[in-house]
Amino acid sequence: MVLEPQTILDPFAGSGTACIVADQLGINSYGVEAHPFVYRLAKGKLSWNVDSYDFVAAINEITECATNLTLKLPENIPGLLSKCYTQETLFNLLKIKQAYLEITPNLSEDLQSLIFLAICAILRSSSHVGTAQWQYILPNKRKVKICEPFEALDKQMSLMREDMLYMQSLAKVSRANLIQGDARNLAGIPDNVIDLVITSPPYANNYDYADATRLEMTFWGEVNSWGDLHETVRKFLIHSSSQHVSKEKLSLDALIAESVIEPIKDELIPVCKELEAVRATKGGNKAYHTMIAAYFADMANVFYALRRVTTDNCQVCIVVGDSAPYGVYVPVEKWLGKLAIALTFIKIPTNQLTIFHHPY
Repeated sequence: MVLEPQTILDPFAGSGTACIVADQLGINSYGVEAHPFVYRLAKGKLSWNVDSYDFVAAINEITECATNLTLKLPENIPGLLSKCYTQETLFNLLKIKQAYLEITPNLSEDLQSLIFLAICAILRSSSHVGTAQWQYILPNKRKVKICEPFEALDKQMSLMREDMLYMQSLAKVSRANLIQGDARNLAGIPDNVIDLVITSPPYANNYDYADATRLEMTFWGEVNSWGDLHETVRKFLIHSSSQHVSKEKLSLDALIAESVIEPIKDELIPVCKELEAVRATKGGNKAYHTMIAAYFADMANVFYALRRVTTDNCQVCIVVGDSAPYGVYVPVEKWLGKLAIALTFIKIPTNQLTIFHHPY
């Protein structure tokens, strides 16, 4: 007999989609997100229960304030912003930002989060370069359709208001507990409360998740260049990029000596050694051998942390992706399955663990 879950957990919450769906279903949820900026975006999405009239009024007040602002462009504009916006567009975006900073301190935290999300949502649609959502910035690519910032903000306000009203027709308050934290320890989540884990962890494919929001973070003044990303974001994340492990100068020998990877150690070592040998023949010299070892060590710690917070009947559903750095195949699905079953002992029996393979 399969019981309906009472409390779900997404240990890699991202912008909070799993928690939103849980709210729609009237289910308690926890979401853990390590990326500080993405956590702020998720807070905005989970503030859907704010009065929609207050949201519209606040956006209109910001628009009016921004329109009447006398503002000069700063002398030292970050290079990324100069590449991504015309001077006129950047000028209007900065006026919206200044109006936000002047008006929102008097608003509730939830309303602030909603407005922050709305402004972030127009930054890429207002750019004339290739800046698809959640992707690297491509200043060398040009696109035809560009939204004027004030028009984009008005459209975003209307879209979000519709979403808020829809959510409010289903529930009165959010039942989500959003935590800015580390999936490797799940601090802040009580013992034995999670009935269902559903998540898509970072993929071991060298995607730099810290770089995904560099445009937005640059706009808000949280980073000035790519070099700032490690201390601001990357050091908090699961090791899934060569930039991360190279910056921290991780040792392969130390990684494979960690006890948590014992269930896959005999299979992991030959693959990492092969990657190390191939690396010596490549000009890029990417540290894929330590990236793969660090990734599975991190994910092993995630599964060990799940042992504490899950109930005996908890089901776990994970979406993972392929990995073949330097053309060397890494059986991600197989190894994560072995780690999950071994490190959670009987808490997650084989028939209650589902690992979906994400096709590229």
